[in-house]
Amino acid sequence: MVGRVAPGELELTEVHRFPNEPVRLPDGLHWDILRLYSEVLVGLREATRAADGLLSVGVDSWGVDYGLLDDAGSLLGDPYHYRDDRTVAAVDTVHDVIAPAELYARTGIQFLPFNTVYQLAAARGSAALRSATTMLQIPDLVGCWLSGAHVSEVTNASTTGLLDVIERTWDREIVESLGLPSAILATLGAPGDVIGPLGDEVRRETGSSAGTVLTLVGSHDTASAVVGVPAADERFAYIACGTWALVGVELERAVLTEESRQANFTNEGGVDGRIRYLRNVMGLWLLQESLRTWELEGHPEDLPSLLVAAAERPPGGPVFEPDDPGFLPPGDMPARIAAAFRRLDQPVPTTPAGFVRAILDSLAAAFARVVHEAARLSGRQVEMVHLVGGGARNALLCQLTADACELPVLAGPAEATAIGNVLVQARAGGLVAGDLETLRALVRATQDIRRFEPRLSPAARRG
Repeated sequence: MVGRVAPGELELTEVHRFPNEPVRLPDGLHWDILRLYSEVLVGLREATRAADGLLSVGVDSWGVDYGLLDDAGSLLGDPYHYRDDRTVAAVDTVHDVIAPAELYARTGIQFLPFNTVYQLAAARGSAALRSATTMLQIPDLVGCWLSGAHVSEVTNASTTGLLDVIERTWDREIVESLGLPSAILATLGAPGDVIGPLGDEVRRETGSSAGTVLTLVGSHDTASAVVGVPAADERFAYIACGTWALVGVELERAVLTEESRQANFTNEGGVDGRIRYLRNVMGLWLLQESLRTWELEGHPEDLPSLLVAAAERPPGGPVFEPDDPGFLPPGDMPARIAAAFRRLDQPVPTTPAGFVRAILDSLAAAFARVVHEAARLSGRQVEMVHLVGGGARNALLCQLTADACELPVLAGPAEATAIGNVLVQARAGGLVAGDLETLRALVRATQDIRRFEPRLSPAARRG
């Protein structure tokens, strides 16, 4: 994405889009990181052609996953995918050393079996970890290849389960107590830090100029997405909805109570020192994997048509728990959803449109639970829900979310992550100034936002 930013102006142009498919190898599920990087270079070349002087580049991606480098800077194997199941046994290994309550008190991070701390524990004793001198998470790894710098951006580092949530420094005591090499942890950087120019080879391959620099952004995609939330004040919840849905509120300080831990809320780092107090919900992965399953079975479905048919179904249909761990791996999603309904002694959908409606109803119900729980546990008043990311394009999901939350939903921008990314770069480059609220005002003034009012709940209609 190329962003053009100035006072009162914010414009995005898509210049290159490419698929991101994992690769199943004999030792597990991996990211095809070399192909991804080659596509990044293609995109950077297109961005250089599209832009009249490219000031800066910023990289964001998902969290928790990482690559290991040796002392020559060579990558020690393709990074594992967080949906790989090798971490299952490592969870107890970590908790035998550090009790979950202590881990939460120190890092503020919700329990997810694929957090980096469990991935590294699973890698303990491996040849790659023995040879590693540096660990870089995915956006930092791409940034390293672009610029040569070994820097861990703090919002993504906060997802590892290895960062002190108060001090925002690596908790080396946790690392060393698990028998892991703390020397692999790279120097931390913050959103807005200018790392320096792109490497000579990158400039030759992409045509970029010596004046183009790498700037750290909120490199966890949700950190950038929250910057792109067009909120007018602090009384909002956000749902950054894509493959995953990250549902929560923005705070100044972490919530580290035992009740918060039991509710599995996380305190991830945000831009400008904010806290993203949120919980992961399985998100549109359920829909994406269902569509993939039908296609593999030789019955591809048209999503817009399915959504029209799903919207025509009556409210009050069956729902399931979308965060059931059984939905995490790739595979036949409709079959797993059907099995969940049978366990609940609820009717099983008989058509693709029925499955789509059940998925969206279940996600909306889960979003509402998390929004209200986040408000209660944090003490933050919530009067509006902002739904950003790809899910903002799904009008049925937005309306069902407004109904379930019994709050207005403002949908958009769909490219909130890219918007937050370029705004942090633009501020670092002196093109705009101000705090997050000032940046969000620019988003409100320049982006198309749709409002969905809650319809009466079934209970209210019966009354």
